[in-house]
Amino acid sequence: MSNPVFFSGAGALDHLVPGDLFTLQGSEARHAVTVKRLAPGESVDIADGAGKRLTGKVVAASPAELTVECGELVMEEQPLIRLVLVQALAKGDRDELAVETATELGIDAVVPWQSERSIVRWKGERAAKAHAKWQSVVTAAAKQARRAWIPGVRAAVETPGLAAAVAAADLAVILHEDAVRPLRTVLESWRAAAPSVDGPREILLIVGPEGGISPREVTRLCDAGAVTALLGNHVLRSSTAGPAAVVLASDVLGRWSATNA
Repeated sequence: MSNPVFFSGAGALDHLVPGDLFTLQGSEARHAVTVKRLAPGESVDIADGAGKRLTGKVVAASPAELTVECGELVMEEQPLIRLVLVQALAKGDRDELAVETATELGIDAVVPWQSERSIVRWKGERAAKAHAKWQSVVTAAAKQARRAWIPGVRAAVETPGLAAAVAAADLAVILHEDAVRPLRTVLESWRAAAPSVDGPREILLIVGPEGGISPREVTRLCDAGAVTALLGNHVLRSSTAGPAAVVLASDVLGRWSATNA
């Protein structure tokens, strides 16, 4: 069984070597000690949220601190083909459920999208609070999945901003019930035709709101370079389409294989 994971914050694990002691503090330490009830001698992972993972044993535990002896420190690289979920804002916390599940399944970043048909609106002070809530949801999901990387929640965009992101992406796929080609075919064709590059590549998976993406938005995004793709034989909720696409894309692109794509 894998070790429980707690996040230290960016840079906190820098310069550590095996044998060093690291003290986790704050809310993560309280969770480790009071909720998980970790005690001296138990194994635990501490991750900085940016790929660095410390594996060690607890040597001391108090309500405010958890001290761990570093046994191993590794840097986990990100996939060369990175998946970004563009999730339209949706009512009933379905958008949060989508990003939570997608994080557990391995998404690399999330973009909140204020689409034309989104009932939920992020404006003013609410926008900052909602963005922080999404980042909190993503962080908790990454912790649950025992990931070393916490996906970033990028700035919210409206359709013009999304069109610009589509133009900059290596591939942008609109999940749409009227599409002709299945998502698997789109991904396999892109992978076969994509030129060899040294650096990472990025694929946007675009999910609309409950009422669907408007025809005008589909046209604008396709004009910017997006393609449409069909995800299965049934119409999925906005909370399930993104996670389903992440699973299929991770399989097709080899992200879940021993040789990371």
